Amino acid sequence: MDILDLRDKKIREERKITLAPTPIRPSSIKKATNFIWELIKIVIISLMIIIPIRMFVVQPFIVEGASMMPNFYDGEYLIVNEFSYRFFPPKRGEVVIFHPPQNHRIYYIKRIIGLPGETVELREGVIYIYNTAEPQGKRLSELGYEVENHLSPNQTEKVTLDKDEYYLLGDNRTNSLDSRSFGPVKFDYLKGKAWVRAFPFNRLNIFETPNYNL
Repeated sequence: MDILDLRDKKIREERKITLAPTPIRPSSIKKATNFIWELIKIVIISLMIIIPIRMFVVQPFIVEGASMMPNFYDGEYLIVNEFSYRFFPPKRGEVVIFHPPQNHRIYYIKRIIGLPGETVELREGVIYIYNTAEPQGKRLSELGYEVENHLSPNQTEKVTLDKDEYYLLGDNRTNSLDSRSFGPVKFDYLKGKAWVRAFPFNRLNIFETPNYNL
């Protein structure tokens, strides 16, 4: 082999090195497809998290009417906790969202006054609670919240609740359709308790359960 052949061979080898195939890059279509697929996965995962929370944990609720004034005003936006009643029983003083016994298509908002097994008496504008701790009855002192238009002194009622019933009243006592009208409300009709006032922003707060010392 002469010198010229060796030189040609070397040139060909150098070309093989310099002309090595470049890596294949994804096309624009493939990039767009990957992006869309990743976006779809994010949406699906988000819905898998959000929908159960929306259905079983919290729900929005807009107050309508004046039955809970001055603690809740018409048009306020509340977040309802639907989760806790699956594990813990409702407490006296909690504000609940529920279906009235006569109409399961609408929702009301009222405050729990009487608990299962208790007797609730309305007498001379005052609420009395009878239970195992207070068999002779004890006046209910509502100090944890404001009550507008207290009970009429002429209104009398005495109701004994079953083991799954609650006695509910509005905070605006003379402008509220509540257990005085439609009777006690069964546990199954309770949707959840008012948890957060989300709007208006100047009244944003988390609701606490009053302590009645009963």
